[in-house]
Amino acid sequence: MRSVGAWVNRPLPAGDVVVDFSAVGEADSAALALLLEWMRRTRESGGAVTVRALPAGLLSLAALYDLSDLLSLSR
Repeated sequence: MRSVGAWVNRPLPAGDVVVDFSAVGEADSAALALLLEWMRRTRESGGAVTVRALPAGLLSLAALYDLSDLLSLSR
């Protein structure tokens, strides 16, 4: 949650975007909100977001909020 503000307004590359969480040790629902924002912005420009290596805690939150399909996540 502390670092999302620094990431939310960063420019995204054109086209498809891959978000890799493999180096992230801890994240909360703010990370899911950031992913949803990036998905919205990327879709508006004709691209798609692929999420890789989402931490177990975020997988659980995504399932709780019924976002797994929207985020194209699988366990």
